[in-house]
Amino acid sequence: MQYYNRQMLDLYTDKYSKISYDHNQIDNNLYGQYGVKRGLRDKNGQGVLVGITNVSLIQSSEEIDGKSVPCDGKLFYRGYNILDLVKGFVNDRRFGYEEITYLLLFGVLPTRAQLAEFQEILGVCRFLPKNFVRDVIMKAPSRDIMNTLTKSILTLTSYDDRVFDLSLPNVLKQCLTLISIFPMLSVYGYHAYNHYECNDSLYIHRPDNHLSAAENILIMLRPDKKYTELEARVLDVSLVLHMEHGGGNNSTFTTRVVSSAGSDTYSVIGAALSSLKGPKHGGANNKVVEMIQDIKMHVGDLKDEEEVKRYLTKILTKQAFDHRGLIYGMGHAVYSISDPRALIFRG
Repeated sequence: MQYYNRQMLDLYTDKYSKISYDHNQIDNNLYGQYGVKRGLRDKNGQGVLVGITNVSLIQSSEEIDGKSVPCDGKLFYRGYNILDLVKGFVNDRRFGYEEITYLLLFGVLPTRAQLAEFQEILGVCRFLPKNFVRDVIMKAPSRDIMNTLTKSILTLTSYDDRVFDLSLPNVLKQCLTLISIFPMLSVYGYHAYNHYECNDSLYIHRPDNHLSAAENILIMLRPDKKYTELEARVLDVSLVLHMEHGGGNNSTFTTRVVSSAGSDTYSVIGAALSSLKGPKHGGANNKVVEMIQDIKMHVGDLKDEEEVKRYLTKILTKQAFDHRGLIYGMGHAVYSISDPRALIFRG
């Protein structure tokens, strides 16, 4: 009976999705007539200004003789060039994630005393509600870590008796808590998937409040808690480079839209995660892996440039892979010459 019902539903949705599609098309000429910018970009590919921020800035072009000319990409956090920030904590052989978190939240770099206090506060916030791992994370784990994170974040509303208090001190407390526990939610969700979907052994390691976020991720991730200093420092740099990007990307814009409606912190972050998951945003990482696997399956000789080129052309013309006409992992929507984050990784 269940199979029959599912089959009937499939037939119905196949039929009516076509009807729905045919009756919900917009004439392309109307976008120009009403000045609507598709994909939030104008005809020249320039982004649409939707807000102003002093948290982060991207520079990908320069004004020369009244014309916009592409330049080497630059990324700034609170007015500091990301190259200088990373160089500073890497050369001093200290972990930078907590320090840069302080900078983004409060607008200034912390003193040693302020940083020590901030790290202590993050440690105070670094705990999950009783039985949360068992009752929430381990139940019905998703094959997509972003779904797992979103579920966990939204479920936290049931454990916060001040969830709807939108006063700045309370929202800051909620944000500090989320910053502190995101590594736990991510790693534990990953372990739940591996255990229940891949039949791997299950182990749950608790974080150490004396360690950095990068180090804690690694000790919780590894069965023996072991990691090298190089692994921890590279991960730390990676966390810093992914913290902000001009304040205008899809998930950050989603955060601004949902928070402007007066929604609670957990709902706002849950919405942002749902945006970040998309294959045209953060989910592009997964698409790169899937695309490479698909290429390996359909290209007989990966060393044959012409054969590889022919298959890539099929991908671009929507004849292969996911039929969207995109080669994932190539290019950038903002940077045209160089990505400062890539330069740091290469260095």
